[in-house]
Amino acid sequence: MSVGSLAAKTVVAAAMVMTATLAFAGQAAPAGARRGGAAAAGAAGPNKAKLRTPSALTEKAPDTFKAKFDTTKGPVVIEVHREWAPLGADRFYNLVKNGFYDDVRFFRVLDGFMAQFGMNGDPGVQKAWGGANFMDDPVKQSNKRGYVTFAKSGQPNSRSTQVFINFVDNAGLDAQGFAPFGQVVEGMEIVDKLYSGYGRQNVPDQGRITSEGNAYLVKEYPKLDYIKSASIEK
Repeated sequence: MSVGSLAAKTVVAAAMVMTATLAFAGQAAPAGARRGGAAAAGAAGPNKAKLRTPSALTEKAPDTFKAKFDTTKGPVVIEVHREWAPLGADRFYNLVKNGFYDDVRFFRVLDGFMAQFGMNGDPGVQKAWGGANFMDDPVKQSNKRGYVTFAKSGQPNSRSTQVFINFVDNAGLDAQGFAPFGQVVEGMEIVDKLYSGYGRQNVPDQGRITSEGNAYLVKEYPKLDYIKSASIEK
């Protein structure tokens, strides 16, 4: 592939991530509706109250830790290195530890690019994160296959709760300020199997996810895979 072709592909890829995340940059964060499935019982536990107060979830992450995601396709383990992106690692640690990603859909899965998630299905929880954007980290690692990165808009310091996993090497995203904080160390073959059949022209509407949450996704996009539960490995 020529340099020109690669550059064009990179710009398109970066635009896709930024377009997908404009809904929460500096605006009301995505909301959701009813939580469904087996994860609902866990979501009703003590962590849910904490999720409604983002300012209280500022625990410093360990230097290295693993987060296990029990998805509808199987288990996925993400190893996080705080030195790669300290602020991203801290935010991810707090979200996982307190149940934010439980019952959350992989709502944007684009073959040859990435799988994106991070819009909570509970409207009360997601509304609480409306002003909880956090500062950018310097990019220290490249967006290689299996690397995990917070999504953001084209504006500075617009990261919040949405995350994506790179299916391929997307090094062009590095210059756009997308800073990987971890990588999939177990289950990348599971990530590869996440449902992507809705394609690039029929991705869920983030405005409707914001106002209707999982009720909208379950009704209109029933084939989407999702995270049943996420936890910090002991």
